[in-house]
Amino acid sequence: MDGPQAGAAVQWRNSDELVDYAEALAFMEQRVADIRSGTEPETIWLLEHPPLYTAGTSASEDELLDANRFPVYRVGRGGRFTYHGPGQRVAYVMLDLKQRGADVRGFVRNLEAWVIGTLERFGIEGERREGRVGIWVVGPGGREEKVAAIGVRIRRWVSFHGIAINVNPNLDHFHGIIPCGIPDYGVTSLHRLGVTASLAEVDTALRETFFSVFGH
Repeated sequence: MDGPQAGAAVQWRNSDELVDYAEALAFMEQRVADIRSGTEPETIWLLEHPPLYTAGTSASEDELLDANRFPVYRVGRGGRFTYHGPGQRVAYVMLDLKQRGADVRGFVRNLEAWVIGTLERFGIEGERREGRVGIWVVGPGGREEKVAAIGVRIRRWVSFHGIAINVNPNLDHFHGIIPCGIPDYGVTSLHRLGVTASLAEVDTALRETFFSVFGH
């Protein structure tokens, strides 16, 4: 059977405690296989990790500025170095793209639209930038800063990894890397932009805007 039954509801998981990164990877690996076989539904997992760096398939070693600061995980998602930690809402997106048009570029555009729509709920104008992955805002003084990262992997038309929105992380933790390999721009958060939303409020916005972008 190729993927979940037609019309099956997306399963939403929400973890209140910090989730070990290796544990999250193991879950995604298993869930992707189960979605492919049709034994488990498509899944969105909302969580936080303890402080760590991840290196995507395009990461360059000179972009890791402080290798001893936090654990470093080298993973198969697209992209370069990124940071995960408390105060950042990570959404792992495990969807059967074969049932959703089999369009990888369209899927990434939908992820971007999902983040942009979520930020809009809080009065933040998130924007795409050609040649720069993620979602950007224009900060004080006109400087462009990244507020959300996107990095995905597709295996046999099932997606995993996903998005990370900076709600209120320690932005100093980004200084151990060149985030996403882009040295000339800053990193910001909802709280830095004056929006004191909680993770629970961001989760509500993510759930509501997901369906308007992805349909079901």
